[in-house]
Amino acid sequence: MGTRRTARELVVQFFYQRDQSPAGTRVADEDFWGMVEASEPARKLAAEWIGGMRDKLPELDAEIRNYLENWSFDRLTLVDRNILRLALYEMHHRPDIPPVVSINEAVEIAKRFSTSDSGKFVNGILDRARQALARPARTRAGPGSD
Repeated sequence: MGTRRTARELVVQFFYQRDQSPAGTRVADEDFWGMVEASEPARKLAAEWIGGMRDKLPELDAEIRNYLENWSFDRLTLVDRNILRLALYEMHHRPDIPPVVSINEAVEIAKRFSTSDSGKFVNGILDRARQALARPARTRAGPGSD
């Protein structure tokens, strides 16, 4: 598994753990990193994405709510919610990653960590979000590779 896939999985796990913990007892970052095994490059990339996502969670959650049809935000599994958050973060704030890559990665992570229907569900939400983007879906807008 590549560094970016591992980093994405770490990000989803971090925010899942954060959401699972009561607000007053959230596990500190260093506690999380002490519990997971990953290469240093994957940890570094995951930590960068986690830092970038923290302040953007309200806007990411609002966008998820916007694309949900006949489903409430509170009914989302925590895994799916965090997969969607990460993919939307990448689509809006990581111009070096083509949106279709973010969607494909999110679908694969959903298939691995969530329910049997999650891949289709995540794909549907993210495809609607992709259609609203002002940038091309298949090319990166900056340096870097996936």
